[in-house]
Amino acid sequence: MVTQLIYMSQPFGYDSATLSSILATARRNNPQHAITGALICRQDIYLQLLEGPAQAIDSLFESILTDNRHMDVTLLSRAEVEARMFPDWAMLHDPAHSWHWSTEEVSKGAIVNASSDVLQGIFRQARDGNSVD
Repeated sequence: MVTQLIYMSQPFGYDSATLSSILATARRNNPQHAITGALICRQDIYLQLLEGPAQAIDSLFESILTDNRHMDVTLLSRAEVEARMFPDWAMLHDPAHSWHWSTEEVSKGAIVNASSDVLQGIFRQARDGNSVD
């Protein structure tokens, strides 16, 4: 069993340099803590799935809560799962190709009100549309 956590936040100062920094840090640090996952993002939203040992996931999420690159961090789901969805990815990046909510729908709560099954489906689409480099 591994802990799987899904959260959303609003980017602060979203640009390619910030995104590259987030991805590089995750890809460097996550393997040391047995964390895998995916980041789906665009200018108005980060949607991230993290999976790994409970203590490592909780510690990373606490760090995200205080990271000034994220605003309005919202925990959407935290569960124990049988298998990782992204076992081969320290951090997959999907630039919002796997979901189709408009900026207006997001601002009206589409993600916050989505079920765990819907959120899982978004990440399965991201996983299935990417292959390991």
